Amino acid sequence: MAEIIPGTDTPAPTTNNVPDKPVLEGLEESLTKRWLDEGTYKFDRETTREQVYSIDTPPPTASGSLHVGHMFSYTQTDVLARFQRMNGKNVFYPMGWDDNGLPTERRVQNYYGVRCDPKISYDADYRAPATPAKNQRDFDVISRKNFIELCEELAVEDEKVFEHLFQTLGLSVDWDLTYRTIDDHSRAVSQRGFLANLTAGDAYMAEAPTLWDVTFRTAVAQAELEDREMPGAYYRYPFYAEDGTKIYIETTRPELLAACSALVANPDDERYKPLFGKKVTSPLFGVEVEVRPHALAKADKGSGIAMVCTFGDLTDVIWWRELQLPTRAIVGRDGRILGDTPEWITTEEGRENYAKIAGKTVFSAKESVVEMLTEADLLDGEIKKIMHPVNFFEKGDKPLEIVSSRQWYIRNGGRDEDRRERLINRGKDIEFHPAFMRSRYDNWISGLNGDWLVSRQRFFGVPVPVWYPLDADANPDYDHPILPTTEMLPVDPAADAAPGYTEDQRNVAGGFVGDADVLDTWATSSLTPQIVGGWGVDEDLFGKVYPFDLRPQGHDIIRTWLFSSAVRADALQGNAPWKHAAISGWILDPDRKKMSKSKGNVVVPTDVLNDFGADAVRYWAASAKLGADTAYEIAQMKIGRRLAIKLLNASKFVLNLGATEANVLSADTAVLSNPLDRALLAQLAEVVRSSTAAFEKYDYARALQLSESFFWHFTDDYVELIKDRAYGAEGDAGQASVLAALATTLDSLLRLFAPFLPFATEEVWSWWRADSVHRAAWPVAVEVLDGDTTLLATVGDALSGIRKAKSEAKVKQRTQVLRATVTAREVQAAQLTAGLGDLKAASNALEITIAVGDGELTVSDVELAPAEEPVQA
Repeated sequence: MAEIIPGTDTPAPTTNNVPDKPVLEGLEESLTKRWLDEGTYKFDRETTREQVYSIDTPPPTASGSLHVGHMFSYTQTDVLARFQRMNGKNVFYPMGWDDNGLPTERRVQNYYGVRCDPKISYDADYRAPATPAKNQRDFDVISRKNFIELCEELAVEDEKVFEHLFQTLGLSVDWDLTYRTIDDHSRAVSQRGFLANLTAGDAYMAEAPTLWDVTFRTAVAQAELEDREMPGAYYRYPFYAEDGTKIYIETTRPELLAACSALVANPDDERYKPLFGKKVTSPLFGVEVEVRPHALAKADKGSGIAMVCTFGDLTDVIWWRELQLPTRAIVGRDGRILGDTPEWITTEEGRENYAKIAGKTVFSAKESVVEMLTEADLLDGEIKKIMHPVNFFEKGDKPLEIVSSRQWYIRNGGRDEDRRERLINRGKDIEFHPAFMRSRYDNWISGLNGDWLVSRQRFFGVPVPVWYPLDADANPDYDHPILPTTEMLPVDPAADAAPGYTEDQRNVAGGFVGDADVLDTWATSSLTPQIVGGWGVDEDLFGKVYPFDLRPQGHDIIRTWLFSSAVRADALQGNAPWKHAAISGWILDPDRKKMSKSKGNVVVPTDVLNDFGADAVRYWAASAKLGADTAYEIAQMKIGRRLAIKLLNASKFVLNLGATEANVLSADTAVLSNPLDRALLAQLAEVVRSSTAAFEKYDYARALQLSESFFWHFTDDYVELIKDRAYGAEGDAGQASVLAALATTLDSLLRLFAPFLPFATEEVWSWWRADSVHRAAWPVAVEVLDGDTTLLATVGDALSGIRKAKSEAKVKQRTQVLRATVTAREVQAAQLTAGLGDLKAASNALEITIAVGDGELTVSDVELAPAEEPVQA
């Protein structure tokens, strides 16, 4: 029903495009389609680097399930992208899908009921079971190529779900700029980067102790470690000096006794100084080892002297390397004790005892060794139960072992002080938001103890692009790898013949063998700027987007994704890959615990979007500052929904009052004849300036807070105060003034809210403006030199006081006020006098007396007309 001008039967002016009942429901679907059809967020290739704002968007793991954390962090990035676009930047905003690696393998295995065996031949007609087996022992065993095909097939389906969610959420991504971390393009870029590192000496192969996950049968990098508190125990037993003296050690890993290569004590420990350089003999296995000094040995831990086994933990690796100890590995890649008795165990008793643990898991071997020590009466004292941190692969279920293996590494400063310092300086070239997050980057680099292990013993990944010639005995020559040319990329050495060879020469003497490993997923993800920027393929595009302006990501992967990307860019391009890093926090459940699939406390995002709408969810996400861990709050989403609905309804009211595009002011404010109108636009100008400054500092949450606060003052105070003037009660000049203020304010508010509430703002924009608000310019402050920025609040407080008096009298708000007194300080009294006409009209008051006082603004002596017999003016 149309508004009626008070005192008449004449409808107020209306705008034809304003719906009778504006609603949020359905906007996501209709507006997303419009944006896609019209190319609202398309990147323009005809550009210069100065015009571009480029974003290295995190590619989500497409094989994972969706949760509200995705909506949280990706909304924060989108808010920044929209601000930059409205500021005239040509925004390069791609989306990638991280379908490379172990998560996809695990999902495919369970989804289809299959597992891979590289020795099986490819079956071109293979189809996965319609009903997958539940027990892994009953899974189909298929070839590597068949397995990879299933990985790619399922990944594409998973990506469709993600894309629909992100479009529903309103991400202003250019959906023509998508990539996958395992497609031909990404494989080629990843292999090109690896080969460039190899040629420059930044990548190398080495036989070395390697963290190993026995379940997944793959090497694990330092950045993928996770400490978990696990129950354990200290076992105390003796080694024997030459004179028969017992030297007691305490260890949590007695199963590795046969792998002992030395005992170490602190060089300042007076108890063991006489033993340094001398030999002692291990119990059960009768192996002589030397007692060595090392500063890492702790005199106050256990007995003060430690058993070095190759390898029980990372400290053993340090001791082995720095003391140049012999390698005596007994744990295989399957997590079991090696079957053949080691050559260093020479006594008959030792060989018999080793036979008792051969082939057993490390857990069973521990039980056997403890049993043998007990039977030999070698355990000293009670076994001490403890809880201690144990290394796990972040995706694994069993403790990691350390095995010796041949692996590929990329230099990352872990063993190179100059490179370490250079990478720390690369971090200084990046502006972190919030700034304190840089310390996590610096601390990670400072704590590195080795180079980046990048090879993995998996199937679905980017193959290591290397072959090896075989000698006359069919042994590979690792020192002279065969490399592909750039034009050949991507290659799969397991399926493609080496350059200069034919397939029938594979695995035969004088022929070749392909490297069977794939690259760590981070070795490809670390190149997302190069992948999406077109490095090596589209150098024109690469020059327009690189170095990127922004890398948004979570704080938990600074040590992995952010650091590894900096390592690659430093080696390949000689610079930092971005100018800014926006670091988001975690989503916490009501118990303040991080939401994660493993904990079972995640919330499905589709339900939230259905219940509250995208704008409400975005409001919740954008209310949190960068870097802040944030609680999942339904209440905050409800506030966001209320704001979006209020924006629709308030805009409808303003436009139905007669405000049009023609009323919007850009500079000339002479039409503003009323102090209240000038005050409003002066206050708006301050909000625009402050919001812009906040956004420029990447503090979008502050910008939202400022805009929202002003909006509620606008609707609750100003709109209520000016209705009579808007309907023409004070003539054409008074009406023109208020319509200019209304139109200008609505125009700016829609622009200010556009990054946060893209659907509601676009809907309102379409009622009275052409094109899209998301292609409109960011608002510019309209300067009102004599505008009083606090006047509106003062008059609004007086109106609230009069309304409160009516509420306490239990009468309707339209009840006439015969007289009232407003007492305020001198400055406020002057403001009230300036806005008195609007105040009287809004409160339906015949007489309002303004009095000067010393205290806070108060409303008193309110006399109301009788409810049944209203007094006529």
